[in-house]
Amino acid sequence: MQPEPKHVVVIGAGFSGLASAGLLAARGHQVTVLEQHEHVGGRSGRLEREGFRFDTGPSWYLMPEVFEHWFALMGSSVQEQLQLRRLPVGYRTFFEHAAEPVDVGTGQAARELFEQLEPGSGAKLDTYLARAATGYQLALEHFLYDDFHHPRSLLRPGILKHLPQLLPLLAGSLHGHIARRFCSTPARQILGYPAVFLGSSPRRTPALYQLMSHLDLSQGVQYPLGGFAAVADAMAGLARSHGARIELGATATGIATGQNRDGHKPAVRAVRWIDAEGREQHTTADAVIGAADARHLDSTLLPQQLHTHTAKRFESLDPGPSAVLLCLGITGTLPQLEHHNLLFTKDWDVNFARIREGRPLRGETSIYVCKPSATDPGVAPAGCENVFILVPAPAAAAWGTGGPDGQGDPAVEQVADAAIDQLSRWAKIPDLRERIIVRQSIGPEDFAQQYGAYRGGALGLAHTLRQSAMFRPSNRSSTVDGLYYAGSTVRPGVGVPMCLISGELAAKAVEGISAPGALDPAGFATRDRTAP
Repeated sequence: MQPEPKHVVVIGAGFSGLASAGLLAARGHQVTVLEQHEHVGGRSGRLEREGFRFDTGPSWYLMPEVFEHWFALMGSSVQEQLQLRRLPVGYRTFFEHAAEPVDVGTGQAARELFEQLEPGSGAKLDTYLARAATGYQLALEHFLYDDFHHPRSLLRPGILKHLPQLLPLLAGSLHGHIARRFCSTPARQILGYPAVFLGSSPRRTPALYQLMSHLDLSQGVQYPLGGFAAVADAMAGLARSHGARIELGATATGIATGQNRDGHKPAVRAVRWIDAEGREQHTTADAVIGAADARHLDSTLLPQQLHTHTAKRFESLDPGPSAVLLCLGITGTLPQLEHHNLLFTKDWDVNFARIREGRPLRGETSIYVCKPSATDPGVAPAGCENVFILVPAPAAAAWGTGGPDGQGDPAVEQVADAAIDQLSRWAKIPDLRERIIVRQSIGPEDFAQQYGAYRGGALGLAHTLRQSAMFRPSNRSSTVDGLYYAGSTVRPGVGVPMCLISGELAAKAVEGISAPGALDPAGFATRDRTAP
């Protein structure tokens, strides 16, 4: 039996907000989404200049099952909504002082590469990836789709059965787990770099996250034409088709509460917001989902006594890294680069320590470079390349903001200049700087200003042991009934797929569904919207 329809306000139209809004609208609830920007997607930003179209956020399409699951719940499919392209080369990796880069493929290609990097490691990789696949399935079945609201979640037979296998993976680090199996520095870096996707480092990420290597080395890497902007637009389109109202240019200014019937704590009553024309609005709500940085939402929309994610609590948390982003329009082609490219320095541990401790970066640091024009001709004018550089940096908003054509704050532009020069040297593109016709940087303060990101973090709270799974900030308010949270600062964590799952957790909470696990598309019949 479905619950009575509710008035639900979702604050934020990033992937978690769109996920929850779509699911609740499909179930017949009256859903209003408030998004302060002029487009959906949240931190998956977009920039258009002089014929170039840049994704300024996520760019790796991983965990395809999660996308397929959400679209199935919405009565559609990935095939209907997106145009995916499988990349023939997962990514190209440049190692400091190495004569040539190496291309990292999937399956047998990955095995052959590891044999080249470390003779005899092919069989070790087979075992490593088999265990990674098992860990991935365990995470999907027992951890990711559970908000751990009830302590008894940890006592489920499925978890208890695997405890002997899980406990060492939760207690040990990813670095140690890899180092006991592989000796080659390049091999260790290929297996350890996914920790960056989790806003952490291999030494601080639980070994359980070896499962990330299953995603790129076993499943392979795909790309949605149009980038993640196309994914966000498709999700928004489905949410609207089920009746959700998405207000763009809308800024939430407060959550109104009233006394709950049980008298124990207040409950949400409405959301105050300012529309795109600057008019004050007031929308009644039975439930509110804060699909943005949880600390920012509490501090700006609620009085201090109603904060769940308090300043004191967040001061003890690891915000994860920020980043300096650089969007470059390049004239001519760049055959030296693949779609995804990773540049790894030898001072791996020092590199991560500088980021965590807030120290300045070296002139050469580990960076990520994306060339989507390798796969998607629509992102650059003919005869040009679209290049996006991400330099992991300390979560230090004081570094400032970026800007067009080198006009950002000095600390940001210094890092951007160093990244251009490093890419030029390592990829052997001597005239790279002279071929730049569009340049736009983004700095840590931009993440703080545009998204309310805690300390200017680029991804969300780091996935350390005490900030993973049930130890991550909660999806439910402890002080206000009917207030829920979704996104990268709460459970289950960082990344677009995780945000989709977080949106589903919030939608389940609104509907009063306490059972752990993913919703069943076969049993997720949408409410008949024509019914009285």
